[in-house]
Amino acid sequence: MTLTVQQPHSRPGPHTALRIGVLGSYGGFNIGDESILTCVLACLRAHRPDARLVVFSRDTEHTRTHHGSADEVVAWENVAQRPVLDALSGLDLLVLGGGGILYDSEARRYLRLVRAAQHRGVRTFAYAVGAGPLHEADDREAVRTVLRAMDDVVVRDEESRLVLEEVGLERDVTVTADPALLLSAEPFTTRMMLAEGIPSGRRLVGMSVREPGRAAEKLDEGDYHALLADVADFLVRRLDAHVVFMPMERHDVRHAHAVLSHMSAPDRGRILHGSYSPGQVLGFMRHLDLAVGMRLHFLIFAALSGLPVLPLPYAGKVFDFARRTGAPGLVGVAREQAGLLLAEVDRLWDEFPERRGELRGRVQELCESARETCVRCRTLLDAIDGAAGAAADSHLCARGAVRGGPRKATVSS
Repeated sequence: MTLTVQQPHSRPGPHTALRIGVLGSYGGFNIGDESILTCVLACLRAHRPDARLVVFSRDTEHTRTHHGSADEVVAWENVAQRPVLDALSGLDLLVLGGGGILYDSEARRYLRLVRAAQHRGVRTFAYAVGAGPLHEADDREAVRTVLRAMDDVVVRDEESRLVLEEVGLERDVTVTADPALLLSAEPFTTRMMLAEGIPSGRRLVGMSVREPGRAAEKLDEGDYHALLADVADFLVRRLDAHVVFMPMERHDVRHAHAVLSHMSAPDRGRILHGSYSPGQVLGFMRHLDLAVGMRLHFLIFAALSGLPVLPLPYAGKVFDFARRTGAPGLVGVAREQAGLLLAEVDRLWDEFPERRGELRGRVQELCESARETCVRCRTLLDAIDGAAGAAADSHLCARGAVRGGPRKATVSS
């Protein structure tokens, strides 16, 4: 997509509602990303109730249906560029993120739109984004040039800050926490549990599985599924539990079925099949006794629900989250680590009553960090309002000067 440079559009007066754009991996592809959008929109609406919120989505119908607080939804993927650029030109602020969007082959796509907004005089803010891996030259260059020109850059973890530093970004970068930590739970009712075939009155363990990823690039997929099946079977025996696989993305369903097929007790396993909002998925966590998984937002939801959590690391963001919550920090997922993995699950269950208070405190700190992103965004919005007010005052003074200045007062007796 070739972008043309235009002059900055005229800014609103001090009493005109701001137009704020939100750009990320939105459109129903991933529950974690949808939870981030929910929280970003809530932050913006809290600070600017009258703002016009414009979401740039990869699936406009899904976003319109599931995010009623968005005033406009604009398609930006595989569409003509003119409507997208027109939408950008009308903004006062473009919010990038949050979520993990600055990685190879994807970073340049998002940042192309951010650069277009900057060329049109639109202020830009990186909202607790995740970065890495970034090895491709085009993506690294886009990150260096576009983020350098942003009004503020906030990342969600230390790993992302180090990635940006390695890329060569020379500017201040603030580390906070994932926006989804501020998500509110919605009820997951008894009727919904029955519809999923999940037994009541039994211990439940939640599991999140996905493709092996970078933590186990050389691992045969069959071995990987068998390893996770061993963990699931161990939990069935150790806790007399049922295991519920929770797909956080549509591709996770295939891996959940594969793990279930390797279990020696498949009758004690279930896969969530319904379509649920992020708040409902968080609400479902309240029914669980323990969580083991790979997806970052599955782990975030479990921690928010006060569960003992065992992360199965596949990327830096999961290592970082494990470190910040004090969860066991495994170094990877590999077949030869089966014994270590089962020992960690066993220890986690035994020691959790003593660690519950520590986890609660650490999660509280993370939530406060997540709120800091929202505060920084509000500061930028205040600056935009202030600049608009100053421009309006300057315009009024100029009009007065053209008209010959103020008139003299007359006094009558």
